[in-house]
Amino acid sequence: MTCTGTGGTSLASTVKINIIPAATLVAAPSVTASGGSSTLTWSSTNATACTASGTGAGWSGAKATSGTQSTGALTTTTSYSLSCSGAGGTSSLVTATVMIANGAVAVLPTMAALAQSQTQQFTATVPGGGAASWGVDGVAGGNAAVGTITSGGLYTAGTAVGTHTVVATSVANPSQMGSAVVAVTDLSGVYTYHNDLARDGANMREFALTPANVNTASFGKLTSCTVDGAIYGQPLWAANWPVNGAQHNVVLVATEHDSLYAFDADAVPCQQLWTVSLIDAAHGAAAGETTVPYTLFGFGQGAITPEIGVTSTPVIDPTSGIVYAVAMSVNAAHTTYYHRLHALDLTTGAEKAGAPVVITGTYPLAAGGTVSFDPHQHLQRSGLALVNGVVYVSFASQEDFNPWYGWMMGYQYGTSLTQTAVFNVTPNLQKGGIWMSGGAPAADSSNNLFVVTGNGGFDTVNTPPHDFGDSLIKLTTPALTVSQWFTPTDQATDNTDMDFGAGGAAMLADLPAGSPFIHLLLCGGKDGSLYVINRDTLGGFGDGHAVQKIVFGAQIFATGAFWNNHFYLAGLPNAPLRDYLLTPTTAQFGSTPNSSSSHTYGSLPGATPSVSAAGMQSGIVWALDTSAYCTSQSNSCGPAVLYAYDATNLGTELWNSSKVAGDAAGFAVKFAVPTIVNGKVYVGTRGNNTGILGATSASGELDIYGLKP
Repeated sequence: MTCTGTGGTSLASTVKINIIPAATLVAAPSVTASGGSSTLTWSSTNATACTASGTGAGWSGAKATSGTQSTGALTTTTSYSLSCSGAGGTSSLVTATVMIANGAVAVLPTMAALAQSQTQQFTATVPGGGAASWGVDGVAGGNAAVGTITSGGLYTAGTAVGTHTVVATSVANPSQMGSAVVAVTDLSGVYTYHNDLARDGANMREFALTPANVNTASFGKLTSCTVDGAIYGQPLWAANWPVNGAQHNVVLVATEHDSLYAFDADAVPCQQLWTVSLIDAAHGAAAGETTVPYTLFGFGQGAITPEIGVTSTPVIDPTSGIVYAVAMSVNAAHTTYYHRLHALDLTTGAEKAGAPVVITGTYPLAAGGTVSFDPHQHLQRSGLALVNGVVYVSFASQEDFNPWYGWMMGYQYGTSLTQTAVFNVTPNLQKGGIWMSGGAPAADSSNNLFVVTGNGGFDTVNTPPHDFGDSLIKLTTPALTVSQWFTPTDQATDNTDMDFGAGGAAMLADLPAGSPFIHLLLCGGKDGSLYVINRDTLGGFGDGHAVQKIVFGAQIFATGAFWNNHFYLAGLPNAPLRDYLLTPTTAQFGSTPNSSSSHTYGSLPGATPSVSAAGMQSGIVWALDTSAYCTSQSNSCGPAVLYAYDATNLGTELWNSSKVAGDAAGFAVKFAVPTIVNGKVYVGTRGNNTGILGATSASGELDIYGLKP
């Protein structure tokens, strides 16, 4: 540090700070009956070695810097301890004790997952009858940090996130105790596609689900919610939202029948909070408007069947409480098509004043004149992006039926929805759709948008506006001006339907100072290459501008997930889920997978994975096999299968929904992405209806998975 004043500048002074590693050790449950067991969970910061001691069999000696371990059957109260060393020294000793209760008190539920300030009613059954007293983490009645609990067992989550132990003790015989575990998260919501604007797919505030409890014994399907059409977009989630006069965790889904549904995210059986149709008069539609039968599009191949309504993932603005969604419809005569951007109140589903707006746009041509947006020719597939108060809506083709373009429009809500900008990827040469297999535009901290475009014209030399087919483009906002681009060397080959833009852009966390590149981005498409890009300098045309090009060996129709320097992605055909490990000091990924799943994902579409973790611990990778997606382009029609893997080794499969009959999901939807939050996993499907291609409408189903009661 130096200080400058009127007398000049001081000499620089330095202070050395030793980082002392901190260690944690938790036993859950902390109270068990004789012969019962507990699971020890430990971790350390900045640790290179851990030493454990205690009376439990197999516990003492050297330990990894993080992990879990069962205590095995216990017959006496047992204490465990742990310390960890690091570059700065050795942590203080931490301990965990598992008490043996003489005639244990039965506490229900045994596990609860809550957002901060939410409540959970616990009940205690004392052997022989009688009352119980309550405590949290050893504190009678709890406190504001660990949560409070009343004499009647009503627990209110506190400010300290993570897991807490609720203990009920017999008043008549204090040796009789029972416990339950509560996982408290401070995550306010999953408001957008793949969790955040980085599109990294990681929820690092998940404290309930761990590799130790996601198994067929303790995890499975809890309930299903019936809806009126297939769910193509990712379910969204908001914590502690006021609906119908009460606070709820809300899960939101949109359907191809042009409807939105809000459900209580935790209720079993399913509890609907509200539903609205986006093609009625209250939401801007004219009399007689319907969803669009798939036979009215392009070649009539039925890429989305049997109807097209809301296909993309909506976005929630938590500040205003507005849900933005795009619905497609057609008039009764099938002559006029609409894409409308809706702005809905998350509390009621009611349309906001000045909404919806019919999406239109024009863009200049290099030769003069303009090209206009044609709603019939375009599908709104990619997820919506909300950046600095502006909603960005992207379009690609309907079944590659000419003519089409890659369009993007920006809209801002004030007293009404106002268009802020229009962009066309290939105004002169056509094509170049922005679809990214349902992925959404990514955004950096400076509000720049990143999208990958599909096969189309490419010309950055002649008179502007230029054409950016098969390219990664960086757009300034709100004007939607191309500031940089990266285009693979094989662009011309990609233009024969081998589009670069089949995969989404997964932006990574910033690398530490000293890394060769601080800001990276990964993307790839049908050519089977995974490109690592410096997003500060995209470079232009040619593979040589990439930081790294990985031979992925499978076509990419997905957005990868990034967690703890691991990048996860499943390609096709019949390829496994793969994990590539990043070395931050070199900004390079391993050229071969760090680990791979034993299961291979079907011919199309691979899988867009998501990650749940408690910070850098307890990582689980979740992926949907949707290869039996029930349209004319699919080889079969059947349930989606949800898989869970240990994030440190994809070779360790924890669970999948096909192992137990009652866990089966609804029939698959191509490009579906699971949402993992607050101890549950939400999966959108098309239900279990058959004869889809011959139908005019189809039901859908939201499946909810979690820890069994």
